Amino acid sequence: MHQPASPIRTPFSLFHFPNPIAILNRDFQALTRRVTAHHILLPKSTEVALALKQKLRNTVSPSPESGVSPTYVVDAFSAAAEKYSQDEETAVKGGLLGTLVPQGYCRAKELDKACFECPLGVISGPIESEYGFHLLLVTERTNCQNLDGEYTKIARDRDGVGVVYLKFAENQEFGASGDLWKFTLQQVGFWMAITFAGGIVAEIAAKAANVVEELPWEW
Repeated sequence: MHQPASPIRTPFSLFHFPNPIAILNRDFQALTRRVTAHHILLPKSTEVALALKQKLRNTVSPSPESGVSPTYVVDAFSAAAEKYSQDEETAVKGGLLGTLVPQGYCRAKELDKACFECPLGVISGPIESEYGFHLLLVTERTNCQNLDGEYTKIARDRDGVGVVYLKFAENQEFGASGDLWKFTLQQVGFWMAITFAGGIVAEIAAKAANVVEELPWEW
């Protein structure tokens, strides 16, 4: 009985080449990632931070028995930042760190990282940094689909106190022109290097498979 031939193994099967579309998309997402967030800087006391966090939650969503009306989360957080935050620069702005700022904008690296990890519209923390403990509220974030899905921003509901989640505006521009130019140059350089390296690998593999006898630099 004739047996089927074994699959031919070539040196190319030893190499894994990246998907250029996936790499371009990943780099595009990272470069255009932006966030709008508020924070409250507190002393390094877990007890104090957790107490204020719970107080804010009770203000936003009071129990029915309390007889207190709920408050829009951004209003409650901003008022607390003005009253309690030890960051004088942002306290006067309701704790606003920045509007649609890129990764790396915050001086505290722990806070900067949390801006792109904490849930959208949720009072988060405490987050410890060299400056103290931070409570954080992210109100808008772009290009974090793995975390936020199709939603990128919270807004005040029609009742004035509830929260609605908004989807990304498709007509939003791609960052600043400088970012786009930098992104283009980076990608051109990256793929020139990949093409050059791929050619060398292909020639070495061809020689290993006895397709060619000599490599160009051996002539």
